[in-house]
Amino acid sequence: MSRKIDLNSDVGESFGTYKLGLDEEVIPLITSANIACGWHAGDPGVMRRTIALAKQHGVAPGAHPGFPDLLGFGRRNMDATLEEIEDYTTYQIGALSAFASEQSMSLQHVKPHGGLYNMAAKDTRIVEAVAKVLSRLNKELILVTLAGPHRKEIEEIGDCYGIRIGFEFFADRGYNSDGTLVSRRESGAVIHDHQVAAQRVLKMVREGKVISREGTEIALSAHTICVHGDNPSAVLLTGTIREALIHSDIAVAPMRTFI
Repeated sequence: MSRKIDLNSDVGESFGTYKLGLDEEVIPLITSANIACGWHAGDPGVMRRTIALAKQHGVAPGAHPGFPDLLGFGRRNMDATLEEIEDYTTYQIGALSAFASEQSMSLQHVKPHGGLYNMAAKDTRIVEAVAKVLSRLNKELILVTLAGPHRKEIEEIGDCYGIRIGFEFFADRGYNSDGTLVSRRESGAVIHDHQVAAQRVLKMVREGKVISREGTEIALSAHTICVHGDNPSAVLLTGTIREALIHSDIAVAPMRTFI
């Protein structure tokens, strides 16, 4: 197993006068930031300020494109065509890239959000649609996707389009025995104990394994670990995981440095 790991969080999710998440406290603790692009959350001012915050703390920024669904926070599935998904992704990456360029920053990665992410985890045609966009815009961008049951097919898509894939593990989410995430509508979907989450992360990094909701041990390895910035205990959770990794001689670094 790799002795380097990336620590990412979904940030930039405030909108207008509505504040969501603990970006100022969480961003200094992570190495990669998934920044909302205005469709499921965020707005132009929030995007600009979040890029600046990432730059201040040496954190690699990435686009977090989702469905145009502010009311549902992008977590609802949408019956969009693959061509529409390509357009949605292109539009949002382009918007965030402009704010990054304005501050002499470049995007490191693209991680679909919410419903789009979950649909892609089940349908690799959506992964391919996003991969096409990255191959056209910038092949240096890393596509972040779930480390789950379709790993081999996703690796083949990355090879086909000449882009890097960053497989992701969720520190604070429950897993089913097939390697998929437990639905947020079900019990056991979110892990609130920061010590339990840290031990799960260490097991995944050291052994390439995770304990599922059913209690079975499943194989799973990843390049990056997600902790959710909108979790009320996000700062404690992220800090505990980071300290546990460093204490175990596991380097925490942006994914572009080792993928």
